[in-house]
Amino acid sequence: MKLYADRPVRALFQLASDALAVLWVYLWVNAALDLRAMIGRLDRPGELMASTGQGFSEHMDSAAEQAAKVPLAGETLAVPFTEMSETGASLTAAGDSFRETVASLATTLPLLVAAVPILLVAATWLPARARWIARATSVRRTGKLSPQARSRLLALRALTGVAPARLAAVHPDPAGAWRSGDTAALERLAALELRRMGLRAR
Repeated sequence: MKLYADRPVRALFQLASDALAVLWVYLWVNAALDLRAMIGRLDRPGELMASTGQGFSEHMDSAAEQAAKVPLAGETLAVPFTEMSETGASLTAAGDSFRETVASLATTLPLLVAAVPILLVAATWLPARARWIARATSVRRTGKLSPQARSRLLALRALTGVAPARLAAVHPDPAGAWRSGDTAALERLAALELRRMGLRAR
């Protein structure tokens, strides 16, 4: 597999683009993790709310039990404490709901923060890089062919991938030269394709 060009300028550009892509992904993943930690700290108020509500309910339940022991009026005295215990239960439920919301946000928001930039890289840099690697690898494998067959194949790739103006600079009728098997024109077209890919003749 051919990962980088043979020509220094092209190879340096590829190395720089790879490094920038990796740095881009690292920065956004790190930002997502920081956001997750920041959102996670919001769980503390919900925890305190739930804990306070639970403690309040326990105290009110205990007070209601004690009030219920009072002769004759015990049940009547216990009602206010029971109602306040329900208020504590509502506070606990609100705290638990708040914590669930925070946990959901701590998962969803960081995922979005990291996924969108990473998908952007995957949709732009990665396909272009993968195409170059595939083409360069296929060009490298042409080294197993005879020089004539290799030149003819690379010339064909030039005809299908190089701008017409550059082809015309090599030969007035590049397609006709390829069909007729003009050796000199085929070699020039093959060299043009190699330069376009940033590769050297082997």
